[in-house]
Amino acid sequence: MVRHRHTSLITLSALLALVLIPLRAQVFVVGEKTATADVITEFHATHVPLSDYLLDDRGRLDLIRNLEAEQGFAHRELPLGAGLTLVANGNMSPSNEAYKQMLYEKGASAGPGDRMEISALHFKPDSIVIDFNGGPYAKHRFLSHISINDNPLAIEGPAATGCRVTLYFEGGVPQISAAEVKSLLEPLVDFKARNSVEAYTDTLPLKVREAVEQHEILVGMDRRMVLAALGAPLAKHREHVAPGDDNSAVYEEWIYGQTPQPIQFVRFRSGRVVRLEIAAIGKPIEIRDTNELGTEAAPALLARNITNGDTPDIDGSMRKAPTLRKPGEVLDTPSRIGKVNMPDDPPKPIPPPPSTTPAVPPPQQLMPSGESN
Repeated sequence: MVRHRHTSLITLSALLALVLIPLRAQVFVVGEKTATADVITEFHATHVPLSDYLLDDRGRLDLIRNLEAEQGFAHRELPLGAGLTLVANGNMSPSNEAYKQMLYEKGASAGPGDRMEISALHFKPDSIVIDFNGGPYAKHRFLSHISINDNPLAIEGPAATGCRVTLYFEGGVPQISAAEVKSLLEPLVDFKARNSVEAYTDTLPLKVREAVEQHEILVGMDRRMVLAALGAPLAKHREHVAPGDDNSAVYEEWIYGQTPQPIQFVRFRSGRVVRLEIAAIGKPIEIRDTNELGTEAAPALLARNITNGDTPDIDGSMRKAPTLRKPGEVLDTPSRIGKVNMPDDPPKPIPPPPSTTPAVPPPQQLMPSGESN
């Protein structure tokens, strides 16, 4: 009984020691604000003149014929699944913070500049339901419920990755053309852009948009902005901040231009441009390392990548991984695997030297008399 009580006291004291000892650990919090920091919530209503007559059967068939399989590019992040309603010449529901919450809970079906295709149209008395990229529901195959020897005759198709937008009309769906429907959907999908770069550029802030259109790079841009401004680089290099130190922070440098044109060295860290060097013939090297976007580039820096072991911080300093060791404690056994000594190959047997004794021919067999070969 005394021994059991003594063991319980030791266990309780050990638990209290673990609670009271402060542990230095990294805590990565990925919440709704961090995940939706770059989501565009700005909305501008359209002004498309609409007819006073209601949609008839012929107009419905014309919409199906002229809208299905039409392709455009997303103007903003579009949520996965159904639930997004756009009032004709009005607001979008949900909007602002509720729109971010929908993206956080359901996930994104498309980002700004992604290709969108109208896959189906459904008509209701007061709305047109439009499915993009296959719609919000995967196609069901009833043969997947029939199996022979536990083997289904068919397997379910891929998971749904599309979205559904309900275009609502007050007073009923009017007599409307396909071009007018595209104009009403412009806050969400751009059907006029020739490529995804143009659609993505329209979603950027004014200062960044002007720089992209003039093919200029600003410190603070992310990789996609740089690609939209100058395209793919001629070369890419990844190096450590401290040469020879594998634990130092890693930066990536993109190189644009060839002589005699100016050559630009674009350095990225944490996904953003932190330094820009422009070398032109006959001019001193121009160096820019101050953020030129202000607070527009700040939300992306809130996201952190989780990696094993020590990870470099934004400023290059090392953030130690979580550990249960006391300060200054050293393990008795090494934490790294030492060199593995492989056994030598066994010696090969030496073949015997060739014999120098002359070969003796075999004795000839005597044949009885009277026989010949």
